[in-house]
Amino acid sequence: MAFTSEELERYSRHIILKEVGVKGQKKLCAAKVLIIGAGGLGAPAALYLAAAGVGTIGIADADEVELSNLQRQIIHGTSDLGKPKVVSAAETLADINPGVKVIPIQDFIDSSNILDIIADYDFIIDGVDNFPTKFLINDACVMAKKPFVHAGIIRFRGQLMTYVPGEGPCYRCVFKEMPPKDAVPTCKQAGVIGAMAGVIGCLEALEAIKYICGIGDLLTGRLLTFDALKGDFHTIKLPPRDPNCAICGDHPTITKLIDYEQPECADAQHGTALA
Repeated sequence: MAFTSEELERYSRHIILKEVGVKGQKKLCAAKVLIIGAGGLGAPAALYLAAAGVGTIGIADADEVELSNLQRQIIHGTSDLGKPKVVSAAETLADINPGVKVIPIQDFIDSSNILDIIADYDFIIDGVDNFPTKFLINDACVMAKKPFVHAGIIRFRGQLMTYVPGEGPCYRCVFKEMPPKDAVPTCKQAGVIGAMAGVIGCLEALEAIKYICGIGDLLTGRLLTFDALKGDFHTIKLPPRDPNCAICGDHPTITKLIDYEQPECADAQHGTALA
């Protein structure tokens, strides 16, 4: 593909980067990224992926825009209240970059549809706010051999890690099981500083861009945490892939996707995982 003069101008700041160049920008324009969740994390990720010229962006979310969303879900505006989030997001992205194809998926992601939905995408972004869906995304991506980035935020803290098939542990290797119900508060219960969603969501977009372009070091085998109050980024080296992991281990016991329910009680510790 040859870029038009308008495209060369639009992506000029990418193209002059030796790590990206014309070749990398062409990879971005040919790539397909799926964002599951058009909320606090998915909103900034979608904005920057569209601006970067990612050719196809799928956005899956079944919710409508509410007033409380606008403190952090910057892809939506006051005039979008009551509108399906995927419609609002698609309209915003079309204005940012009309050359990007946006596929709105106004549906709940569950075990019956996730494999079909992720099948056509090169990279998946976890932008959801609940543990059952996070585990479902992980298990589906492992089964389908799809790379994805996980992230979570709460209060003034955030974290993320990237899974690439064959290159490190999956989410379930690190966090074996879901925490007990109500053991970890949600953002609705505990609050979250809006800009935290921007910081971590943008880092998710950056992981996708690095993967597509084949540049830099991904957060595979590492968990990046950010404490906004301390202004402290910290990278934790994760254990290697767990050969006994229920989904990516040598003898997986999870062979069929299910819709998880958060347990009332459990012995497993979930560390610092955030919803």
